[in-house]
Parts: sequence; C-alpha cells; structure tokens
Amino acid sequence: MTAEQAGRAPTGYDASAYPPFAVTVDLAVFTIREGALSALLVQRGSDPYAGHWALPGGFIDPDEDAATAAKRELAEETSLGETVHLEQLKTYSTPDRDPRMRVVSIAYVVLAPNLAEPRAGSDAAAARWWTIEDLLDEDGPRLAFDHAEILRDALERVRSKLEYTTLAAQFVTEPFTLAELRSVYAAVWGVAPDLGNFRRKVLSTDGFVIPTEQRGNSSGGPRPLLFRRGPATALQPAMLRPS
Repeated sequence: MTAEQAGRAPTGYDASAYPPFAVTVDLAVFTIREGALSALLVQRGSDPYAGHWALPGGFIDPDEDAATAAKRELAEETSLGETVHLEQLKTYSTPDRDPRMRVVSIAYVVLAPNLAEPRAGSDAAAARWWTIEDLLDEDGPRLAFDHAEILRDALERVRSKLEYTTLAAQFVTEPFTLAELRSVYAAVWGVAPDLGNFRRKVLSTDGFVIPTEQRGNSSGGPRPLLFRRGPATALQPAMLRPS
C-alpha cells in the first residue's frame, strides 16, 4: 500500500509549497413563519465582514465530513435542534470569495416547518429570520461573502423542487389540512396554485399525503380532513408554477 493510499503524505511532501486552503459549509435555512417564506441569517461577530449578515456555517473540522459539519454548525450557531430536511445544494469555489485564504464552500438547503426563534451561538453576534421579500428588496441587508448568490440559488432550488417533488410537505407540521399544504406553495412561489388542480394533483398522486381519521377546526362549514406525509417523493407529471 502506498502512502497516498494509506491517507498519509508521501515522502518528500512539502506543505509549505501550497497556499492555505480550507473547506467550509454554508446553510440556507428556510421555514414558513406567519405565512411568509423566511430564511435564517446570523450576524457575524468577527472579521471578515464583522457586523454583516450571513448564512450560518463554518469550517469543516479535520475529523468530520461535510454533512456532519453542516448539522454541527446549525446547532452551534443557531441552537436549532429540530429534525430538519437537509440536502446538498452546490459547491462554491471562486478563488477570491473569502479574503482570508482560498476557501471552497459546500452549501446545503435546510427545510423544516415552524422553526422557533434562533439563538446566536459563540460565532455569531445575533441570529434572526428574514422574510424572502425583505432579503430580495433592494433596501435589504447586504450579505457577507457570496452568500447572496448562495441564497438565490437555494431559493430557486426550493421553488423548482416544489414543481416535481413532494417537498412542500416538509414545510407543514403533521397532521395538516390541504389548505395548509397549499399555503406552502403560495408562500414559496409567491402565488397559490389553482385550487381545483392542486387538490386533484395531491389526492391523485399515490403516497403524496395519507388521510387520517382526524378533522381540523373550522370557523364555518365542515371540518377539514387532516393528512400526514406519505412515502412518495416525486410528482409525475409536474405541478408547474403559475406564470
């Protein structure tokens, strides 16, 4: 077995011949609060970009993989301990994206329903939810590093995945009504899908939702049936965003 195969540096390897290099994780965390799609930002407590808002994240430790680092950073910087949907988004490797050294970031999308108020960890001065509308406004906060680009990419990932997957169910707390599920599409897309088409699509897709024997509250008329998430992951054909 060679030194390279064993994971050790080969004889004659000179680490000083290479510039400093690091790998980080950045987290685009989304939830729906008071009917609005919202993203989590932390305020940086130190340079670079001290005082600027940024996505939660940090350096990957030598003894962990990227997914483990993403979960650790989420807990350390925000104290969000709920079960979340975590998926890898993209790798960002522009040479000058971090002024400290060459840093490559692996970005993740995090989704969960009704996430609580975050609490800033040791690496952040503050943490709070921002509505997507406020973040996309020209008067919204200017994010550190290339985090505005990562956030836009993550938002488009979520919006597009609602078209061809059952991801919307990750934004609602079980059990839920079809009206609550439809409100997810309205919040993420900015416009609600047609009611009739939406109901037919959801109920005709085997395993999208599973009816329970419970019924929700109603201010008038029949009490709505409650559902839980089913095992299906794909919509075929897709439910396209209203133009």
